[in-house]
This record gives sequence, structure tokens and C-alpha cells, in this order.
Amino acid sequence: MQNKNELKYLNALNKIQGAGPKTMRKLMSFFDSWESVWKADLESLLQSGTGPALSNRLISERQNLDPNEEWKKLEQEDMRMITEEDPEYPRLLKEIPDHPYIIYMRGEIDLNRPMISIVGSRKHTEYGSRVAYAFARDLAKAGITVVSGMALGIDSIVHRGALDGGGQTIAVLGDSLDDRNIYPRNNFNLSREIIASGCLLSDYPIETPASTPGVFPARNRIVAGLSMGTLVVEAGEKSGTLITSQLALDYNRDVFTVPGSIFSPQSIGTNKLAKQGAKIVTSVKDILEELRLEEVSSIKPKEARIPESNEEKILLEILSADPLHIDKLSKLSKLSSSGVASTLAMMEIKGWVRNIGGQNYILI
Repeated sequence: MQNKNELKYLNALNKIQGAGPKTMRKLMSFFDSWESVWKADLESLLQSGTGPALSNRLISERQNLDPNEEWKKLEQEDMRMITEEDPEYPRLLKEIPDHPYIIYMRGEIDLNRPMISIVGSRKHTEYGSRVAYAFARDLAKAGITVVSGMALGIDSIVHRGALDGGGQTIAVLGDSLDDRNIYPRNNFNLSREIIASGCLLSDYPIETPASTPGVFPARNRIVAGLSMGTLVVEAGEKSGTLITSQLALDYNRDVFTVPGSIFSPQSIGTNKLAKQGAKIVTSVKDILEELRLEEVSSIKPKEARIPESNEEKILLEILSADPLHIDKLSKLSKLSSSGVASTLAMMEIKGWVRNIGGQNYILI
């Protein structure tokens, strides 16, 4: 592992536009340290092969950067920097041809545990929401780290499912990890929960906003590269989600999809993937068996639901995976609305049912 003095110079270099992974490797093969790179004169930089434009930019922009101050910013945000030489760097990610030289991390997690990414559309159906949540939850329960991009829509549901499953999840962001730039802002609290049991990852230096051109397509390569396989839940015909699935195929990783309605615009992309050879799955067991993961045996059967009242017994017989409104439940059960509401509240605490919004409940 490189020492702090070296890393602070590398971190500062990473803030200079154009100093990407290929440049970093070229510089490291020529100079004996990152401090030497930082202090190099124009002639030495040109000899390293970085080219006149970038060499001049390195000299010009480093005058406005203080490596010590930039490093303090990382420490203040409780952020770590991991390079490709570090044993902690994810082995699978290192296999892809365009892997980042540097990744930033907030949280503590083993980056070499088995990982599955789950991606899907921001515009999703209730069906897609339920599928994403269930797969993420069950993968987490099986000991698999669940990866997604923390975008609004399916990504957010994926992280929530993994957290509710008591497992670990990684959010790969298309911006830097400092509090000010966490995006989308609606998921700021979710990011805090993810850090507590998993981590946030990015290859962007501190103070990089999500509005920077090209950050999200580049982010997708990390989502696909970290994972043994990628599950696509819902995707429209021209969904950006399909970029991640194509990257996974390019990296020789498995791509999975779930069956979708032929009448749903949000299933056009996933159904097309299925026709092109993506593996159709209907349960987490399908994924784990396909990838030959030993964790398949660790999925515990659901505990028997033993009703503690007649009201619970009646509602358990009526509820299913299809959502039912509380008024409909009252009508079908012939119980009072207040009785149904209080019983559902207890059943939700027990983890038997979930309110999916608008007082619509499903059995989980």
C-alpha cells in the first residue's frame, strides 16, 4: 500500500483534467514517485510521453492546487482513495480494459466479495419495483453484495431491498462522494444508510458535480465491472440501463433479466435482452446456481407465519404478491377499517406485509 505522502500527490494530480487512467500508468512507468511527477519540469513530463498539451496543463494547474489541502478535504469527508496497486482494489474491476486507476470510497466493505449488480429504469412500474426489491433483498440475505447506481427509480429500490435484507450494498456514483455533491439529493439520507453497512464508490475526485459531461456512462462501467453478473429489471427501448448490460456483455459477464409484460413500454428493453440471449430468471436461486455460488445454500426458507389473532389469520389468507388497497381488504375480510389498519401495522412490524404506497399492501 502506498504511503499517505505519495497518495496526496496522486490525489491532486487526479483533479487535473486529462490526467486519466492511461496517463497515470504512463507517468508511473517513467517516474519513481508521484511526488516526482508533481514536481517534474516540462522537459521531464514531455519525455514521459504525456504530450505537450497535457504536460503544459499539469504545470499550469498544479500551481492552483495544494496536495495537502486536497488531502484534508478527503479526510474531512471520511473518504479513502484506493489505487490499482492496492490489494484492496476489486479484482473483478481490475479485469476490465478501461478500469479506473483510482477509486474513492466512503464506508467499509470487502470489495472482493461476490457481487451482483441490479439496474433498471427510473420510470418503472409497480411490478418492476417489487421485482427489484425482492431480488435485492434475497441476494443480500444470501450473502451477496448488491451493486447499483443510487439513481432515482429502480436503483434506489435495489439499495433499499439490500438494506432491508440485512446485507451489504454498494452505490457507484456519477459524481464525487463529498456531501455537497451527493446526487440525487433526494437520496442523501439513503446514502448515509448505505455508508453505515456498505459503501459509496466513485472514480471522480472530490468536488466533481453530477452535471459534469459524461460522468454517468463512465460510471456504468464500474457497476458492470465490479459484478459477476448484472440483472436488468426494467428498461425501455432506449433506456440508459441497456448501456450497463452491454458493458457487462463486453466484459464477458453474465446478464440476467426477468420476464416483463409484452404490453409494457418499460419491458421492451428487457424482453429484447431475453431474445438476444440474456438469461431469464424468476428467483435469486436461478442467479446463484448459474454463477455456481456456494451462497445458494445459505438462503433460509421463510419462517412460518403463525397468526396471533383471527384478524391476522383472515388477512393472511387474502393477501398475496398482488397489491390490495386497505378498503378492499376491509371489504373482503368483513373486518372494520380500523381493525384492518391496526392488524396490518402489526403484520408490517413482523415483516409479513409491506405498504407499497397509497395504502396498498402486499404479502412479502
